[in-house]
Amino acid sequence: MGQGPLSGLRIVEFAGIGPGPFCGMLLSDLGAEVIRIDRKGGRWGIGVSGTPFAVTERGRRSVAFDLKKPEAIEACLRLIEGADALFEGFRPGVMERFGLGPDVALARNSRLVYGRVTGWGQSGPYSQAAGHDINYIAISGALDAIGLHDQPVPPLNLVGDFGGGALYLAFGLLAGVIHARETGQGQVVDVAMSDGAASLMAMFYGFRAKGMWQDERQANLLDGGAHFYGTYRCADGKYIAFGAIEPQFYVELRQKAGLTDPAFDAQMDDATWPMLRERMRDLIARRTQAEWCALFDGSDACFAPVLSMADAPDHPHNRARETFVEVEGVMQPAPAPRFSATPGAVQGPPPPGADNELALRIWGFAENDIAALKTAEAI
Repeated sequence: MGQGPLSGLRIVEFAGIGPGPFCGMLLSDLGAEVIRIDRKGGRWGIGVSGTPFAVTERGRRSVAFDLKKPEAIEACLRLIEGADALFEGFRPGVMERFGLGPDVALARNSRLVYGRVTGWGQSGPYSQAAGHDINYIAISGALDAIGLHDQPVPPLNLVGDFGGGALYLAFGLLAGVIHARETGQGQVVDVAMSDGAASLMAMFYGFRAKGMWQDERQANLLDGGAHFYGTYRCADGKYIAFGAIEPQFYVELRQKAGLTDPAFDAQMDDATWPMLRERMRDLIARRTQAEWCALFDGSDACFAPVLSMADAPDHPHNRARETFVEVEGVMQPAPAPRFSATPGAVQGPPPPGADNELALRIWGFAENDIAALKTAEAI
């Protein structure tokens, strides 16, 4: 049994890339028993899968099946019979061609929550098209809103794969499990990263409808347009970030930075923001990041240094909260969120690809069952 509030929950993960592994990590970190079905003779991922560096694969055991073998399909269905949920990230129709589609799976386990995460969703004109995070957030309005004045900038793959995909998948699976436990009825959860990215933009669509948001980057309150909400380069080439939106926090920023010029009085006059940003830029460039930290740390000016991934684990706040943890020599984020009664934990390192027998035993397969799979070369 895993450690965390999801202890006792059993989930089958069909290995993929992007949102799938991250969703599996989130569920495992909170105690779910996740068995990962990998491809026999190969692994997913971009160069690190199956190594200690595959952070999003941590905490679950894997079993490698040859899904072209009927014996492997039957073994998958046996695992599904004992699962609360499964999730997969193939193009629509792939699981059906394997013989593992929702109709077959739900026939074997009527309480099953069947999660499907794709870029475009299970329906629509793009549903069969290839794509990646950047494409899915492009049609949601999110990509156009992020970046420099003259060019959108991809926000890593945080908005589509992880925010609009994995988090909505985890949320959908758990909502489905609650419903299944109350009613005995399983169902399919269709997670499209393009839908999730659009959902994440809900507040901004409201702002735009109200006339509070322009379809122009670096011209709005939260996109770097405001002089009091953005990043600034310091004398040493490092950056700091301000987010002093509320009037009292803006006053604190002005006092500590010495912004006494009356031009800064009209905080929300967006016509003055470009000029005030330039003046802020000149001021911040006079001191190093460390000097600004010494002045602003712990204040109500809504301040933080912009840290690299190399520096973030050593920041005093992150050390105090143990935000990062080292697993097999690899520094990585610790489980989140935190629970007072049932804290989560990294359940183990990424699967080494050698868990076939152990993983199947844990899920109820007898020795003769495993031997038969070996004989059929299905595992």
